[in-house]
Amino acid sequence: MGRHRAQEPDASDFDAATSALEDVTGDYTVDAAHTRIGIRARHAMVTTVRGAFTSFAGSAHLDTGDPGASSVTLRIDAASIDTGNADRDAHLRSADFLDVGTHPAVTFASTGVTQLDADVYRVTGDLTIKDVPRPVAVDFTLTGSALDPFGNLRVGFEGALVLRRSDWELTWNAALETGGVLVSDKIQIEFDVSVIKNP
Repeated sequence: MGRHRAQEPDASDFDAATSALEDVTGDYTVDAAHTRIGIRARHAMVTTVRGAFTSFAGSAHLDTGDPGASSVTLRIDAASIDTGNADRDAHLRSADFLDVGTHPAVTFASTGVTQLDADVYRVTGDLTIKDVPRPVAVDFTLTGSALDPFGNLRVGFEGALVLRRSDWELTWNAALETGGVLVSDKIQIEFDVSVIKNP
């Protein structure tokens, strides 16, 4: 007797389950398949290079009644950087930048959460790159919460962090003949995060 495979949901299934839930308190795991951790940097002073880390894992504790009791941890595989150019990605993985052979992970561990608005939360914590920890703050907007067609409670957040890579000793650069440098010191990390409540 053949086994019937569960039917994959289409977009309309998710559109039907978009109402926000009042209480999403609990422990969650980052859903890597529906999460994006992107990066943006200026190149040669005129264009923006975009990319993403494609391998990561994380967890979160959300507390609706006491946001300050919430927490989040994230571990990114530094070698998973992907900007769509193999030579550039190899350079980013080298000792000039992330030095993934010596420092394989980029990590974040929250130290506090503050509610700024109805759906906006400031998450402070330590971002560690090349084993150098630095305090950062990211404002996350709660984009929604719902039960998906499989009965999973999902919560979504979006946020962005602007930082100076030199603060983490990522100082490689090259001067341009017309003035300026090849790679901007300031970069942006973009978070589009989906988490699933643990059973």
